Amino acid sequence: MTQASTLAPPSVTRSGSGLRAHPRAAALGTALGLFAAARLTGLAVLAATAWATGHHPLTLLGRSWDSRWYLGIAAHGYTRTLHLEPDVVFSDLAFFPLYPALIRAVTTLTPLSGSAAGLLVSWTAAAVAACGIYALAARLHGRAVATALVLLWALLPHSVVLSMAYTEPVLTAFAAWSLYAVLTGRWLWAGTLAALAGLARPNGFAVAAAVLAAAAYEIWRLLKQHRKVSHSLWTGAALAPLGWAAYVLWVGHRRGDLLGGYFEVQRQWGSRFDFGRGSLRFARHLLLQGDRFVFPMALVIVAAAVLLYALLLADRAPLPLLVYTGVLLLVALGGSGFFESKPRFLLPAFPLLLPLARALVRTARARPWHATVVVGALAGLSFAYGAYLVVVANTPL
Repeated sequence: MTQASTLAPPSVTRSGSGLRAHPRAAALGTALGLFAAARLTGLAVLAATAWATGHHPLTLLGRSWDSRWYLGIAAHGYTRTLHLEPDVVFSDLAFFPLYPALIRAVTTLTPLSGSAAGLLVSWTAAAVAACGIYALAARLHGRAVATALVLLWALLPHSVVLSMAYTEPVLTAFAAWSLYAVLTGRWLWAGTLAALAGLARPNGFAVAAAVLAAAAYEIWRLLKQHRKVSHSLWTGAALAPLGWAAYVLWVGHRRGDLLGGYFEVQRQWGSRFDFGRGSLRFARHLLLQGDRFVFPMALVIVAAAVLLYALLLADRAPLPLLVYTGVLLLVALGGSGFFESKPRFLLPAFPLLLPLARALVRTARARPWHATVVVGALAGLSFAYGAYLVVVANTPL
Protein backbone atom coordinates (compact mmCIF):
# COMPACT_ATOMS: atom_id res chain seq x y z
CA MET A 1 0.00 0.00 0.00
CA THR A 2 1.00 3.63 -0.48
CA GLN A 3 -0.18 5.05 2.81
CA ALA A 4 2.17 5.81 5.68
CA SER A 5 -0.27 4.80 8.39
CA THR A 6 -1.54 1.70 10.11
CA LEU A 7 -4.96 0.23 9.50
CA ALA A 8 -7.78 2.33 10.88
CA PRO A 9 -9.35 0.99 14.08
CA PRO A 10 -12.82 -0.56 13.86
CA SER A 11 -15.75 1.81 14.04
CA VAL A 12 -17.36 0.12 17.03
CA THR A 13 -16.06 -1.43 20.23
CA ARG A 14 -17.60 -3.99 22.53
CA SER A 15 -17.99 -2.99 26.16
CA GLY A 16 -19.81 -4.85 28.90
CA SER A 17 -23.42 -5.31 27.83
CA GLY A 18 -22.78 -4.99 24.10
CA LEU A 19 -21.78 -2.72 21.28
CA ARG A 20 -21.54 1.00 21.63
CA ALA A 21 -20.54 3.72 19.21
CA HIS A 22 -16.84 4.29 18.83
CA PRO A 23 -15.58 7.73 19.94
CA ARG A 24 -14.60 8.31 16.31
CA ALA A 25 -18.25 8.99 15.47
CA ALA A 26 -18.42 11.67 18.16
CA ALA A 27 -15.18 13.19 16.87
CA LEU A 28 -16.60 13.31 13.36
CA GLY A 29 -19.68 15.05 14.73
CA THR A 30 -17.45 17.60 16.45
CA ALA A 31 -15.52 18.23 13.23
CA LEU A 32 -18.71 18.69 11.21
CA GLY A 33 -20.14 20.94 13.90
CA LEU A 34 -17.05 23.16 13.79
CA PHE A 35 -17.19 23.19 10.00
CA ALA A 36 -20.87 24.18 10.00
CA ALA A 37 -20.31 26.84 12.68
CA ALA A 38 -17.45 28.36 10.69
CA ARG A 39 -19.34 28.49 7.44
CA LEU A 40 -22.61 29.69 8.99
CA THR A 41 -20.78 32.48 10.82
CA GLY A 42 -19.09 33.44 7.56
CA LEU A 43 -22.49 33.51 5.87
CA ALA A 44 -23.88 35.72 8.63
CA VAL A 45 -21.07 38.23 8.17
CA LEU A 46 -21.52 38.14 4.41
CA ALA A 47 -25.30 38.61 4.73
CA ALA A 48 -24.88 41.60 7.04
CA THR A 49 -22.40 43.16 4.61
CA ALA A 50 -24.69 42.51 1.66
CA TRP A 51 -27.76 44.01 3.30
CA ALA A 52 -25.75 47.03 4.46
CA THR A 53 -24.72 47.71 0.86
CA GLY A 54 -28.14 47.10 -0.71
CA HIS A 55 -27.52 43.56 -2.02
CA HIS A 56 -29.32 40.28 -1.44
CA PRO A 57 -26.93 37.66 -0.02
CA LEU A 58 -28.56 34.61 -1.65
CA THR A 59 -28.43 36.30 -5.05
CA LEU A 60 -24.73 37.01 -4.59
CA LEU A 61 -24.06 33.44 -3.48
CA GLY A 62 -26.21 31.72 -6.08
CA ARG A 63 -25.84 33.87 -9.19
CA SER A 64 -22.32 35.32 -9.23
CA TRP A 65 -19.88 35.02 -12.12
CA ASP A 66 -19.41 31.34 -13.12
CA SER A 67 -22.60 30.37 -11.29
CA ARG A 68 -24.65 32.03 -14.02
CA TRP A 69 -22.95 29.95 -16.69
CA TYR A 70 -23.67 26.74 -14.77
CA LEU A 71 -27.31 27.74 -14.29
CA GLY A 72 -27.62 28.42 -18.01
CA ILE A 73 -26.23 24.99 -18.86
CA ALA A 74 -28.55 23.35 -16.34
CA ALA A 75 -31.57 25.09 -17.86
CA HIS A 76 -30.76 25.04 -21.58
CA GLY A 77 -27.77 22.79 -22.22
CA TYR A 78 -24.60 23.89 -23.98
CA THR A 79 -25.92 26.72 -26.16
CA ARG A 80 -24.31 29.99 -25.03
CA THR A 81 -21.38 31.81 -26.66
CA LEU A 82 -20.35 35.44 -26.14
CA HIS A 83 -18.15 37.13 -28.78
CA LEU A 84 -16.42 39.99 -26.96
CA GLU A 85 -13.38 40.52 -29.22
CA PRO A 86 -11.98 38.67 -32.24
CA ASP A 87 -9.75 36.56 -29.99
CA VAL A 88 -11.96 36.61 -26.89
CA VAL A 89 -14.91 34.24 -27.16
CA PHE A 90 -16.64 32.98 -24.04
CA SER A 91 -18.27 29.59 -24.66
CA ASP A 92 -20.11 27.56 -22.06
CA LEU A 93 -18.24 24.51 -23.38
CA ALA A 94 -15.44 25.55 -20.99
CA PHE A 95 -17.59 24.37 -18.06
CA PHE A 96 -17.68 20.68 -17.19
CA PRO A 97 -21.09 18.97 -17.03
CA LEU A 98 -21.48 17.24 -13.66
CA TYR A 99 -22.46 20.26 -11.56
CA PRO A 100 -25.12 21.59 -13.97
CA ALA A 101 -26.43 18.04 -14.32
CA LEU A 102 -26.87 17.84 -10.54
CA ILE A 103 -28.63 21.23 -10.54
CA ARG A 104 -30.94 20.02 -13.31
CA ALA A 105 -31.73 16.87 -11.32
CA VAL A 106 -32.60 18.88 -8.20
CA THR A 107 -34.82 21.35 -10.08
CA THR A 108 -36.59 18.44 -11.78
CA LEU A 109 -37.27 16.58 -8.54
CA THR A 110 -38.03 19.59 -6.31
CA PRO A 111 -39.73 23.00 -6.61
CA LEU A 112 -36.42 24.80 -6.03
CA SER A 113 -35.17 27.43 -8.47
CA GLY A 114 -31.88 26.93 -10.30
CA SER A 115 -29.84 29.13 -7.97
CA ALA A 116 -31.36 27.54 -4.86
CA ALA A 117 -30.65 24.10 -6.30
CA GLY A 118 -27.06 25.13 -7.02
CA LEU A 119 -26.58 26.26 -3.44
CA LEU A 120 -28.13 23.06 -2.11
CA VAL A 121 -25.77 20.95 -4.24
CA SER A 122 -22.74 23.00 -3.19
CA TRP A 123 -23.57 23.04 0.52
CA THR A 124 -24.30 19.31 0.53
CA ALA A 125 -21.08 18.60 -1.35
CA ALA A 126 -19.11 20.76 1.11
CA ALA A 127 -20.43 18.67 4.01
CA VAL A 128 -19.61 15.42 2.19
CA ALA A 129 -16.15 16.79 1.43
CA ALA A 130 -15.62 17.67 5.09
CA CYS A 131 -16.50 14.07 6.04
CA GLY A 132 -14.05 12.74 3.47
CA ILE A 133 -11.29 15.08 4.60
CA TYR A 134 -11.87 13.99 8.19
CA ALA A 135 -11.83 10.28 7.30
CA LEU A 136 -8.60 10.59 5.34
CA ALA A 137 -6.77 12.64 7.96
CA ALA A 138 -8.01 10.45 10.82
CA ARG A 139 -6.58 7.40 9.08
CA LEU A 140 -3.20 9.07 8.62
CA HIS A 141 -2.77 11.14 11.79
CA GLY A 142 -5.64 10.53 14.19
CA ARG A 143 -8.90 12.21 15.10
CA ALA A 144 -7.46 15.41 16.58
CA VAL A 145 -5.52 16.26 13.43
CA ALA A 146 -8.54 15.32 11.32
CA THR A 147 -10.74 17.75 13.25
CA ALA A 148 -8.14 20.49 12.96
CA LEU A 149 -7.81 19.88 9.22
CA VAL A 150 -11.55 20.21 8.64
CA LEU A 151 -11.62 23.42 10.68
CA LEU A 152 -8.66 24.93 8.84
CA TRP A 153 -10.25 24.10 5.48
CA ALA A 154 -13.42 25.88 6.60
CA LEU A 155 -11.41 28.95 7.66
CA LEU A 156 -9.27 29.49 4.57
CA PRO A 157 -9.33 33.16 3.47
CA HIS A 158 -11.23 32.18 0.32
CA SER A 159 -13.43 29.46 1.86
CA VAL A 160 -16.50 31.59 1.12
CA VAL A 161 -16.47 29.74 -2.21
CA LEU A 162 -17.65 26.65 -0.29
CA SER A 163 -20.89 28.54 0.38
CA MET A 164 -21.42 29.65 -3.23
CA ALA A 165 -22.95 27.94 -6.26
CA TYR A 166 -19.52 26.85 -7.49
CA THR A 167 -17.97 23.51 -8.35
CA GLU A 168 -15.07 23.36 -5.88
CA PRO A 169 -17.10 21.65 -3.11
CA VAL A 170 -18.21 18.96 -5.57
CA LEU A 171 -14.67 18.31 -6.78
CA THR A 172 -13.33 18.22 -3.23
CA ALA A 173 -15.99 15.73 -2.12
CA PHE A 174 -15.14 13.26 -4.88
CA ALA A 175 -11.40 13.87 -4.44
CA ALA A 176 -11.36 13.31 -0.67
CA TRP A 177 -13.28 10.06 -0.84
CA SER A 178 -11.35 8.82 -3.89
CA LEU A 179 -8.07 9.42 -2.08
CA TYR A 180 -9.45 7.71 1.01
CA ALA A 181 -10.44 4.73 -1.16
CA VAL A 182 -6.89 4.57 -2.52
CA LEU A 183 -5.39 4.57 0.97
CA THR A 184 -7.72 1.75 2.02
CA GLY A 185 -7.20 -0.33 -1.13
CA ARG A 186 -10.72 0.11 -2.54
CA TRP A 187 -9.61 0.54 -6.13
CA LEU A 188 -13.01 0.32 -7.84
CA TRP A 189 -14.34 3.08 -5.62
CA ALA A 190 -11.19 5.11 -6.13
CA GLY A 191 -11.44 4.89 -9.91
CA THR A 192 -15.17 5.57 -10.04
CA LEU A 193 -14.95 8.62 -7.79
CA ALA A 194 -11.95 9.90 -9.74
CA ALA A 195 -13.95 9.60 -12.97
CA LEU A 196 -16.76 11.65 -11.41
CA ALA A 197 -14.25 14.23 -10.16
CA GLY A 198 -13.00 14.51 -13.74
CA LEU A 199 -16.53 15.46 -14.84
CA ALA A 200 -16.74 18.23 -12.23
CA ARG A 201 -13.92 20.61 -13.14
CA PRO A 202 -11.02 20.98 -15.62
CA ASN A 203 -8.49 20.42 -12.83
CA GLY A 204 -10.40 17.33 -11.71
CA PHE A 205 -7.90 15.21 -13.61
CA ALA A 206 -5.64 15.72 -10.58
CA VAL A 207 -7.66 13.01 -8.83
CA ALA A 208 -7.17 10.61 -11.74
CA ALA A 209 -3.45 11.38 -11.73
CA ALA A 210 -3.27 10.49 -8.04
CA VAL A 211 -5.16 7.23 -8.53
CA LEU A 212 -3.03 6.26 -11.53
CA ALA A 213 0.22 7.05 -9.70
CA ALA A 214 -0.83 5.02 -6.66
CA ALA A 215 -2.06 2.16 -8.86
CA ALA A 216 1.19 2.12 -10.84
CA TYR A 217 3.21 1.97 -7.63
CA GLU A 218 1.03 -0.85 -6.27
CA ILE A 219 1.22 -2.83 -9.52
CA TRP A 220 5.02 -2.42 -9.58
CA ARG A 221 5.23 -3.57 -5.95
CA LEU A 222 3.07 -6.63 -6.57
CA LEU A 223 4.91 -7.65 -9.74
CA LYS A 224 8.25 -7.23 -7.99
CA GLN A 225 7.03 -9.67 -5.34
CA HIS A 226 5.71 -12.03 -8.07
CA ARG A 227 2.16 -11.58 -6.80
CA LYS A 228 -1.01 -11.36 -8.84
CA VAL A 229 -2.49 -7.95 -9.61
CA SER A 230 -6.22 -7.98 -8.86
CA HIS A 231 -8.87 -7.16 -11.45
CA SER A 232 -10.21 -4.41 -9.21
CA LEU A 233 -6.83 -2.66 -9.28
CA TRP A 234 -6.63 -2.74 -13.08
CA THR A 235 -10.25 -1.69 -13.43
CA GLY A 236 -9.99 1.15 -10.93
CA ALA A 237 -6.93 2.52 -12.71
CA ALA A 238 -8.70 2.29 -16.07
CA LEU A 239 -11.82 4.07 -14.78
CA ALA A 240 -10.01 6.99 -13.15
CA PRO A 241 -9.33 9.22 -16.22
CA LEU A 242 -12.52 8.38 -18.13
CA GLY A 243 -14.71 11.26 -16.90
CA TRP A 244 -12.25 14.03 -17.72
CA ALA A 245 -11.16 12.45 -21.01
CA ALA A 246 -14.74 11.82 -22.13
CA TYR A 247 -15.77 15.46 -21.78
CA VAL A 248 -12.59 16.84 -23.37
CA LEU A 249 -13.04 14.51 -26.34
CA TRP A 250 -16.76 15.33 -26.61
CA VAL A 251 -16.00 19.05 -26.81
CA GLY A 252 -13.24 18.33 -29.32
CA HIS A 253 -15.66 16.33 -31.46
CA ARG A 254 -18.25 19.10 -31.27
CA ARG A 255 -15.65 21.71 -32.26
CA GLY A 256 -14.22 19.61 -35.08
CA ASP A 257 -10.84 19.15 -33.41
CA LEU A 258 -10.94 15.98 -31.32
CA LEU A 259 -7.77 16.50 -29.29
CA GLY A 260 -7.44 20.27 -29.36
CA GLY A 261 -10.99 21.58 -29.40
CA TYR A 262 -11.47 21.91 -25.65
CA PHE A 263 -8.10 23.61 -25.17
CA GLU A 264 -8.99 26.09 -27.91
CA VAL A 265 -12.16 26.93 -25.98
CA GLN A 266 -10.03 27.58 -22.90
CA ARG A 267 -7.55 29.68 -24.91
CA GLN A 268 -10.39 31.89 -26.15
CA TRP A 269 -11.34 32.46 -22.51
CA GLY A 270 -7.79 33.65 -21.89
CA SER A 271 -6.79 30.48 -20.01
CA ARG A 272 -3.86 28.41 -21.19
CA PHE A 273 -0.93 26.55 -19.68
CA ASP A 274 2.24 28.58 -20.27
CA PHE A 275 4.46 27.10 -17.53
CA GLY A 276 3.87 30.08 -15.28
CA ARG A 277 5.09 32.88 -17.57
CA GLY A 278 1.78 34.74 -17.33
CA SER A 279 1.65 34.34 -13.55
CA LEU A 280 5.19 35.66 -13.18
CA ARG A 281 4.41 38.68 -15.35
CA PHE A 282 1.34 39.48 -13.29
CA ALA A 283 3.23 39.00 -10.01
CA ARG A 284 5.87 41.44 -11.27
CA HIS A 285 3.11 43.91 -12.11
CA LEU A 286 1.73 43.60 -8.58
CA LEU A 287 5.09 44.11 -6.93
CA LEU A 288 6.02 47.13 -9.06
CA GLN A 289 2.68 48.85 -9.64
CA GLY A 290 0.18 47.38 -7.18
CA ASP A 291 -3.47 46.64 -7.84
CA ARG A 292 -6.73 45.98 -6.02
CA PHE A 293 -6.45 44.12 -2.72
CA VAL A 294 -7.79 40.85 -4.15
CA PHE A 295 -4.74 40.44 -6.40
CA PRO A 296 -1.93 40.72 -3.82
CA MET A 297 -4.02 38.56 -1.51
CA ALA A 298 -4.19 35.93 -4.25
CA LEU A 299 -0.42 36.16 -4.64
CA VAL A 300 0.09 35.61 -0.91
CA ILE A 301 -2.24 32.59 -0.90
CA VAL A 302 -0.49 30.99 -3.87
CA ALA A 303 2.94 31.60 -2.31
CA ALA A 304 1.71 30.04 0.95
CA ALA A 305 0.48 27.02 -1.01
CA VAL A 306 3.94 26.50 -2.50
CA LEU A 307 5.50 26.64 0.98
CA LEU A 308 2.92 24.21 2.37
CA TYR A 309 3.60 21.78 -0.46
CA ALA A 310 7.28 21.84 0.47
CA LEU A 311 6.29 21.00 4.06
CA LEU A 312 4.04 18.21 2.80
CA LEU A 313 6.98 16.76 0.89
CA ALA A 314 9.20 17.06 3.97
CA ASP A 315 6.56 15.20 6.00
CA ARG A 316 6.73 12.34 3.46
CA ALA A 317 2.99 12.36 2.85
CA PRO A 318 1.51 9.39 0.99
CA LEU A 319 2.13 9.32 -2.76
CA PRO A 320 -1.48 9.92 -3.90
CA LEU A 321 -1.75 13.06 -1.73
CA LEU A 322 1.51 14.41 -3.11
CA VAL A 323 0.47 13.77 -6.70
CA TYR A 324 -3.02 15.19 -6.23
CA THR A 325 -1.90 18.42 -4.58
CA GLY A 326 1.12 18.70 -6.88
CA VAL A 327 -1.05 18.60 -10.00
CA LEU A 328 -3.49 21.15 -8.58
CA LEU A 329 -0.59 23.43 -7.66
CA LEU A 330 1.02 22.97 -11.08
CA VAL A 331 -2.22 23.92 -12.85
CA ALA A 332 -2.67 27.00 -10.66
CA LEU A 333 0.94 28.15 -11.06
CA GLY A 334 1.39 27.22 -14.70
CA GLY A 335 -1.90 28.55 -16.04
CA SER A 336 -2.25 32.10 -17.31
CA GLY A 337 -5.32 34.31 -17.00
CA PHE A 338 -7.72 35.03 -14.13
CA PHE A 339 -5.00 35.43 -11.50
CA GLU A 340 -7.62 36.32 -8.90
CA SER A 341 -9.15 32.85 -9.34
CA LYS A 342 -6.02 30.91 -8.43
CA PRO A 343 -6.89 30.64 -4.71
CA ARG A 344 -10.23 29.12 -5.72
CA PHE A 345 -8.46 26.62 -7.95
CA LEU A 346 -6.40 25.57 -4.91
CA LEU A 347 -9.39 25.23 -2.57
CA PRO A 348 -9.68 21.45 -3.25
CA ALA A 349 -5.98 21.02 -2.33
CA PHE A 350 -6.84 20.32 1.31
CA PRO A 351 -3.81 18.03 1.93
CA LEU A 352 -1.67 21.18 1.86
CA LEU A 353 -3.16 22.02 5.26
CA LEU A 354 -2.01 18.78 6.92
CA PRO A 355 1.28 20.25 8.26
CA LEU A 356 -0.66 23.20 9.71
CA ALA A 357 -3.27 20.90 11.25
CA ARG A 358 -0.59 18.83 12.96
CA ALA A 359 1.12 21.99 14.23
CA LEU A 360 -2.20 23.36 15.51
CA VAL A 361 -2.88 20.17 17.46
CA ARG A 362 0.58 20.27 19.04
CA THR A 363 0.04 23.93 19.98
CA ALA A 364 -3.42 23.21 21.41
CA ARG A 365 -2.00 20.50 23.66
CA ALA A 366 0.93 22.59 24.88
CA ARG A 367 -0.57 26.10 24.88
CA PRO A 368 -4.36 26.02 24.42
CA TRP A 369 -4.77 29.80 24.49
CA HIS A 370 -2.22 30.23 21.71
CA ALA A 371 -4.18 27.85 19.52
CA THR A 372 -7.40 29.70 20.35
CA VAL A 373 -5.87 33.00 19.28
CA VAL A 374 -4.63 31.47 16.02
CA VAL A 375 -8.04 30.02 15.18
CA GLY A 376 -9.74 33.28 16.10
CA ALA A 377 -7.40 35.26 13.83
CA LEU A 378 -7.98 32.83 10.95
CA ALA A 379 -11.73 33.07 11.47
CA GLY A 380 -11.68 36.87 11.46
CA LEU A 381 -9.65 36.94 8.24
CA SER A 382 -11.84 34.32 6.57
CA PHE A 383 -15.14 36.00 7.43
CA ALA A 384 -14.01 39.53 6.57
CA TYR A 385 -12.20 38.59 3.37
CA GLY A 386 -15.06 36.35 2.24
CA ALA A 387 -17.55 39.19 2.60
CA TYR A 388 -15.14 41.51 0.77
CA LEU A 389 -14.69 39.05 -2.11
CA VAL A 390 -18.38 38.46 -2.73
CA VAL A 391 -19.93 41.81 -1.85
CA VAL A 392 -17.29 44.51 -2.33
CA ALA A 393 -14.51 43.41 -4.67
CA ASN A 394 -16.65 43.03 -7.82
CA THR A 395 -13.96 40.74 -9.23
CA PRO A 396 -14.53 37.38 -10.94
CA LEU A 397 -13.84 34.55 -8.54
